[in-house]
Amino acid sequence: MQERQLKAALFDLDGVVFDTEPQYTVFWGEQCRLYHPEHPGLEQEIKGSTLTQIYDCWFSGPLTKEQPVITERLNAYEQQMSYDYIEGFIAFVDDLHRHGVKTAVVTSSNLPKMESVYRKQPGFKQLFDAILTSEDFERSKPDPDCYLKAALKLGAEPDACVVFEDSVNGLHSGLDAQMKVVGLLTTNPLAVVALLSDLQVSDYVGLTYDTLSRSLKFAL
Repeated sequence: MQERQLKAALFDLDGVVFDTEPQYTVFWGEQCRLYHPEHPGLEQEIKGSTLTQIYDCWFSGPLTKEQPVITERLNAYEQQMSYDYIEGFIAFVDDLHRHGVKTAVVTSSNLPKMESVYRKQPGFKQLFDAILTSEDFERSKPDPDCYLKAALKLGAEPDACVVFEDSVNGLHSGLDAQMKVVGLLTTNPLAVVALLSDLQVSDYVGLTYDTLSRSLKFAL
């Protein structure tokens, strides 16, 4: 059977494009200590969860009324965050484009968050053929809906796509979309990521279209 050629690379945002996870840990650490002092280290447990999932699990019932307050704090926090690219990311994306691979961001972040990203990184939009946010999905990760929508938008079959993810939910989403998955080791340990991905990397240094295609058995 002829090997499939790589047509599209689909990237989660935080912990995959940007090295922002440590900043979110600081924010959620403050909220968790305020609302759940009985559960130290909760901010580590909720890493990789969407805002809806965090609210449903930890800020429902009597704490439901606090959700708008936390959201307002989060929006303000994201406006002052720094958005630094994971090392080697821009060079890697440029190489993908030179080989005709389309790229998309597929994130659970909302439009207000993305406006902060665009202000801090004016060249961000030019790196991608499509940007899909939480407003574009009916179902959040780990459901594969978001990645299937991204593939459709880019005109690529799922088996011609590779997903780049760092969270457990995101890794499941990519696998359930029947796509190849690269796991970033920015949020979870290798032992966790390796179980849910075809290839594991710490960053993008040295990663190219050729090395990726060989590792994932795409045609060159």
